[in-house]
Amino acid sequence: MQEFLPDAIQFAQKHTLLTVSWFTIFAAVIYTFFKSATEKFKVIAHPEVIRLINNEDAIVIDLRTLDEFQRGHIINSIHLLPSDIKNANLGKIEQHKEKPLVLVDLNGISAPASAALLVKQGFAKVYILKEGISAWMGANLPIVKKHK
Repeated sequence: MQEFLPDAIQFAQKHTLLTVSWFTIFAAVIYTFFKSATEKFKVIAHPEVIRLINNEDAIVIDLRTLDEFQRGHIINSIHLLPSDIKNANLGKIEQHKEKPLVLVDLNGISAPASAALLVKQGFAKVYILKEGISAWMGANLPIVKKHK
């Protein structure tokens, strides 16, 4: 151990950018781990979504635009915009506070903000479809199309 420390310091001095990059990535991984562990909602893959729909009567909430929703969505999903969630305009889902809610967006990036708001508004079981509808369609799972 005594021989390692001088070598490590010498390496860090010669490769400052590499060392700083490594510590930054390490800190980001730790931050992400603790943040995901403390969130009140979970990100789940499509097999778990299917299980929730079939076994626990989960409600699927599609957060995409109406046009995107009409081009294809998960069967029996409810269209609700993130702005409706932000403004607590939850008439469509208010009666489902104790059921699992699965939020679906295009790619899984915008749904966490809406999930956090739903948890604050009293919904007990909130989930996000990992990688959104893109992953669902990529797995060749069924979608329904509504025409205007």
